[in-house]
Formats: sequence, C-alpha cells, structure tokens
Amino acid sequence: MKHVFNNLYLNTTTVNPLITFLTVNYKQAAITIELLRSLQKMDYTHWELVVVDNGAEDKSLSEPLQTEARARYMATNANLGFAGGNNAGLPLCQGDYIFFINNDTEVEPGFLNPIVKWISDNPDFGMLSPRICFYQQKDTLQYAGFHPMSTITIRNSGIGWMEKDRGQYHDIRQTAYIHGAAMLVPRKVIDEVGVMYEDYFLYYEEYDWCERVKQKGYTIWYFGPSVVYHKESVSTGQNSPLKIYYLTRNRLLFARRNYPTWSSSLAFLYFGLVAVPKNAIQWLLKGRKDLAVAFLKGFWWNITHKAKPRENRN
Repeated sequence: MKHVFNNLYLNTTTVNPLITFLTVNYKQAAITIELLRSLQKMDYTHWELVVVDNGAEDKSLSEPLQTEARARYMATNANLGFAGGNNAGLPLCQGDYIFFINNDTEVEPGFLNPIVKWISDNPDFGMLSPRICFYQQKDTLQYAGFHPMSTITIRNSGIGWMEKDRGQYHDIRQTAYIHGAAMLVPRKVIDEVGVMYEDYFLYYEEYDWCERVKQKGYTIWYFGPSVVYHKESVSTGQNSPLKIYYLTRNRLLFARRNYPTWSSSLAFLYFGLVAVPKNAIQWLLKGRKDLAVAFLKGFWWNITHKAKPRENRN
C-alpha cells in the first residue's frame, strides 16, 4: 500500500535547494514521529520528509504524517531491509538532494543551514555525512569520519568513536566512507551511479555505494559543523545471531563485489585461517553457540552463492 500526502512540488534553486529527508521505519512509529518533530523545528524550511514503512501500513504512523504538509508515506508490505526500503522511497523524493537519515535520530534547529551553504558552494561532491553523537550522551561521538577499509580483514575504523566531543572534529574534510545513519547524496549522483545494492539487506550497503560513487570520480565528505544525535545506545554491543550473520556474510560479499579476484581471495584465506577459528572458539567459550553458528553460516553463504560484480569495476 502506498500513500502520497500533500504531493506538492516546491520549486528549487541552487541557493535554496529542496532537501528530501528519507527514512525507513520498522515497527518504531513513535520514534519516527519524534524525528519528524525534530525536523519541524529546523530554521531551514525548504525540506520534505518521505517515510517508508518496511512492512504493512501502520496507521499510528501514517495518520499523524497527514498533518504535515511536507510529509509523504508509503508501506512496502514486506521488510526490504535498509537498502531496499530506502530504494523503494526514492521515487517519492522530489528534492535536489536526498538526505538518508535513520528514524532513530534527531537534529538541532540550525542543523541544515551550514550544510546547505556548503553544498551550494561545492556542487560537485558525491556524498556527505555530518558529525554523529549519541542521543543519550550528546557529548560522546559516534562518527567523525572513517578510515579506509582493509582489503584483507574487510574492516575499517571510525574516527572519533567514543571520544568526548570537545570540538576537535568540527571540521570539513574528505573521508573514506559516509555513515548510514545520516548521509546526504545529490539526486544527480544517484541518477548517475544508481541506487544501493539490495542483496546486502543489512550492513555494508553504504560502503558498497561509496565505492561506486568514488569509482565515478566523486568525493566523499565528513561535515563536522552539523551534528545528528543517534538514539543507538553507547552500550549497544549486543550481538544477535542476525547481526553476526549479516556482518560476516556482507564483509566477504563487499570484497567480492569491489576488489579484484586476487584481493578477495586473500580475504577468504584470512577468514578461513584466522577469523573462523578465532571467532568460533571465542563464542563457544562464552557459551554463545548461536553466534558461532551464525558466523559460520555467513562465511558459508559466500562459498555457496555467487556475487553480482559491481558495474564498471576498475
């Protein structure tokens, strides 16, 4: 089921571009409404919100959205995952720039103004993510950029992770990857590069997208002057079998899609000789057989399934 509320086209200019916030909801109607209330307080008023419900229509969400002239809503009637949900909402987005934002985030009133000024002065960038702090501890950083990915372990490290925010990362600079919780992408870049690859379902899809954007010659930016507050707990280290399965599966899938055969083969060797025994033993010793099994299933998936190569890979 799909709903389009107040389908009003707003004329845009390079000085005052229309920004479409696109968010995916999954059984968190109240949290998504809190995001809307946060956006409504912004000083910058030339924006719209598209909400994709990853499942059946939730009237506790769809009905309140009808009161906001800038909101659109659609239900997918199936859980399409992060990439699939966002991709489904793109046809409803009318903005010059699409701001993919997690539904469990909030922003400050002056959040968008510095970003709009910067993108107006730098029209040829590819992607941008703002500074991200934890909502429960607003002085603690979650994201201030990313280091490049290791081609062997298929892991990277975050800049600023768990540091106190003392202004040390309020700069603007290029970075290796954006953060999936808050990422702004020009419509023209999406039209050229294409949408997120949906086979990931959860995790690594934004990294894959960044690689495709960079392959087209665009740059990835970290924007420190603006901050998003993410309601993910600072103690969220909870490991579920679902999380472990997709993280493991998609690390190798990312390598297979984005690296030459010789490089992805080294990643497979690392997994088989180091990561598999290390993680399996570690979780078994902790009494978490479920996590060990999930890790092995994620690894085995890559042995039994083909990976669609990324288009135009160098």
